[in-house]
Amino acid sequence: MHSKLSIDAMMLLFACIVLLLPEYSYADTRNYQFDIRLQNVTRLCHTKSMLTVNGQFPGPPIFARDGDSVIVKVVNHAANNVSIHWHGIRQLQTAWADGPAYITQCPIQTNQSYVYKFNIVGQRGTLLWHAHISWLRATIHGPIIILPKLGVPYPFSQPYQEIPILLGEWFNADTEAVISQALQTGAGPNISDAYTINGFPGPLYNCSKDTFKLKVKPGTTYLLRMINVALNDELFFSIANHTLTVVEVDANYVKPFTTDIILITPGQTANVLLTTKPNVPNTSFLMAASPYNTGQGAFDNTTTAGILEYQAASYNNNNNTLPLLRPTLPGLNDTSFVANFTRKLRSLASVQYPANVPQTVDKKFYFTVGLGTSPCPKNQTCQGPNGTKFAASVNNVSFVLPTTAILQAYFFKQSKGVYTTDFPDNPPFPFNYTGTPPNNTFVDNSTKVEVLPFNTAVEIVLQDTSIQGVESHPLHLHGYNFFIVGQGFGNYNPYTDPAKFNLVDPVERNTAGVPSGGWVAIRFRADNPGEYVL
Repeated sequence: MHSKLSIDAMMLLFACIVLLLPEYSYADTRNYQFDIRLQNVTRLCHTKSMLTVNGQFPGPPIFARDGDSVIVKVVNHAANNVSIHWHGIRQLQTAWADGPAYITQCPIQTNQSYVYKFNIVGQRGTLLWHAHISWLRATIHGPIIILPKLGVPYPFSQPYQEIPILLGEWFNADTEAVISQALQTGAGPNISDAYTINGFPGPLYNCSKDTFKLKVKPGTTYLLRMINVALNDELFFSIANHTLTVVEVDANYVKPFTTDIILITPGQTANVLLTTKPNVPNTSFLMAASPYNTGQGAFDNTTTAGILEYQAASYNNNNNTLPLLRPTLPGLNDTSFVANFTRKLRSLASVQYPANVPQTVDKKFYFTVGLGTSPCPKNQTCQGPNGTKFAASVNNVSFVLPTTAILQAYFFKQSKGVYTTDFPDNPPFPFNYTGTPPNNTFVDNSTKVEVLPFNTAVEIVLQDTSIQGVESHPLHLHGYNFFIVGQGFGNYNPYTDPAKFNLVDPVERNTAGVPSGGWVAIRFRADNPGEYVL
């Protein structure tokens, strides 16, 4: 068991109150159909029934170009309610298509369908889609590959081939039962049994069923479209005896830099160039991923692997000696590597791809993020600290999912009893956030939102807390990209830390990790009306 709760357990809503955006014309319309069904899949000597899309695990890719319209009809043949989130798509004027259940839509019920339609505006790169209700995203997920407009080249050398690499988790259990038990008992959910590369745990696990293999030519450049679709864990990734050049993150170009290892958190993407070695035929190397975790619980410290296979190289998956070079990955809690890696990420900030970071802000927020507790209901035994329940919170508010979709309630002016607009801008109970925790760790369980006027320039400082032990918290903002203008360790100092903000070429993302025992500052402009979750 561990104490790290799902990203979905920590939600904050942004509602803009002006509905006005310019019209766009789109180059083409891409049509897809997603059929969600139960399917038997075998991994780690274990066969289980799990939800898949179109019979694929991971699910099918969506291909589009910047400027296209995308239409996806989702048909639910499963017993579970389902919704799909298009993670990183800005959803300009299409908030109804964002996907979070009970936020922008009612979930799709059994034998029902829902048509998502959205436009891709000014985006290109790699994103992802996944289920956005409970823990169904553990198996319902896939890549979104957005190409530049026709005739617009990459700002780097054209690769010979482009390959999606999805890093995920495998549970020898029903993930819905895992999260249901955690919510009932108030303990942390059971950890996964393995990590995966494109759905396969790889040869480092006992009796793993098959291994992902990437066959390459010597002296050739490949674009690896990296996606972390794991439920909870940030992951290190490396290929033995090879280097990677990072050129894009979260579908935003960055100043290229070369590294042996990358870090990618749940919901993040990274496009990296891999140039294979010349004159190295008939050779194979391990590519591997392992977790970065800083919490106090017992985390899975296993490693998933795939094979980088040069021309005509052969590999016997039953060979237990594994005569392959294995990459050296950072330790489980190597926060120093994480900090150094994230500091290297800078926006390309060119004339064609400027970094339009707000230079001044209209609204500042200071949000504390971490684990608190809730009282155990009567006649129930809870397994959290001192018989309580774990409760993830932002500014001491633990989000309660409503039974009416918030966007629907707002649109039809029926918000009373669904949500309130008094989310605290600052921590309601100040304390030494990364020092000794307060005696009272109880949180406010409620459905509260922030309301932002249209076009507000926003700054949010996200502060980790030590209430149940410091740990890194990946957070994703729906409907927006944001600029990471600063980060540091300890408590954020509003008087001295802003002087060190990067307002020239900060990296632009849609998902960021709040540093373990530290803080991160982001800025964005609230120019996209709708209801959006953080």
